[in-house]
Amino acid sequence: WAGTDVTYNDYGNREGEKPEAMAPVRAVIIGAGSRGDLYARFSMDHSDRFQIVGVADPRLFRCRRLQQQYNIPEENVFSDWQDAADREKFADCVVIATPHQLHKAPAVAFADRGYHILLEKPMATTEEDCKAIVSACKRNNIILSVGHVLRYYPPIRKIKELIDSGAIGDIVHIQHMEPVGFWHFAHSYVRGNWRKTAESSFSLLAKSCHDVDLIRYWLSGSRCIKVSSFGSLLHFTPENKPAGAASRCLDCQVENTCPYSAKKIYLKMVEQAQQDLRSKGFTGWPVSVVCPQTVDIESVTEALKTGPYGRCVYDCDNDVVSNQVVNFQFDGGQTASFSMVAFTQEICERQTRISGTKGELRCSGAGPVYVFDFLMQKTTEHRCAAAPSNSMRDMHGGADFFLMDTFVKAIQSGDSSAVYTGPDDTLQSHLLVFAAEQARLQDRVITIGPDGSYS
Repeated sequence: WAGTDVTYNDYGNREGEKPEAMAPVRAVIIGAGSRGDLYARFSMDHSDRFQIVGVADPRLFRCRRLQQQYNIPEENVFSDWQDAADREKFADCVVIATPHQLHKAPAVAFADRGYHILLEKPMATTEEDCKAIVSACKRNNIILSVGHVLRYYPPIRKIKELIDSGAIGDIVHIQHMEPVGFWHFAHSYVRGNWRKTAESSFSLLAKSCHDVDLIRYWLSGSRCIKVSSFGSLLHFTPENKPAGAASRCLDCQVENTCPYSAKKIYLKMVEQAQQDLRSKGFTGWPVSVVCPQTVDIESVTEALKTGPYGRCVYDCDNDVVSNQVVNFQFDGGQTASFSMVAFTQEICERQTRISGTKGELRCSGAGPVYVFDFLMQKTTEHRCAAAPSNSMRDMHGGADFFLMDTFVKAIQSGDSSAVYTGPDDTLQSHLLVFAAEQARLQDRVITIGPDGSYS
């Protein structure tokens, strides 16, 4: 992680280091959707360190896909995670990637059975459920790693390293933005699984709990004492539906004038993939969400005729906010501001600017990180380490690989400190997210207590 031109070998170690020979970590995938499948891929490149020995998902085709890929025994394929938890323990850990609202029950059950846990973010959708998960893991001495993958992202690690080195002096203010991307927001938060608070969670928790966590991470040693927030759902409402628009894009006479057209977003990707065999990524996310079994022109077209992803963005049942700002006051006088915006060209390429007493740091997306020194009146470029070539590298700039790598190392060594996103720190980040959302809903400044409670 540390510097310019750092390279890693196939084991995630710096070049020249040799991995220690240890028994592979055996894992059960609980929830075999996009995220569960991605985490499982660590085994493709590192089967000597990590092996998939079980899977649970109510969708049988998801189970069968992983069963075939990782040679999972038939007795370890479950349609209900509870059946796996009821069995005598047969693995070292579970990867829980169920829908957000279904995190608590399996996390507590498997912790009580002695399984270490990698839990997809957010930890849970209520404060009570988050606390219950942390309590279960601590009382059972379980290693818990929550999927705040950005803490493992090389540019984020580089920013933290530069802050800790004193490169910009003491932090005064953090300005951080997540540009969700116009079509990404339409896909996930207007048509998709995270469009309704009651069925999933609110936007700040579903999409940007990463970012609130990063602000706490960069300002570690300081405590947030006050938070305010403002936000709303704009544009993706029935009032903004164009005249003559249909309820589905495939039936719409004005579709060609709409940037959120499902035909443009999904069918165009598949067409490009078929024209250029090298464009395999176009048949992955997001079209793999539209058609989880087979991705081709015919199946995508049929899904857009009948499924949720073919709906007009002005005719959906979405209610999560499309833009939000959160303001933080820390106990040392430092301030921070975070903005989440749906309407951007960039897709999740975070923009960060940190003002310090001796300099200013800025970073866009994958970097480099730039530091301007006030005394020398000079800007220095800091390049970031890249993930080794692996099956997970295309997602989150390799951060998923590093998360899995540290989780496996923590289990093999029995050292939970190897995990950057453990129970206590992650709980405090989640409590701050809940407080920020209450500040938005109640239109007031909320005071944060030392234990993360708020009033």
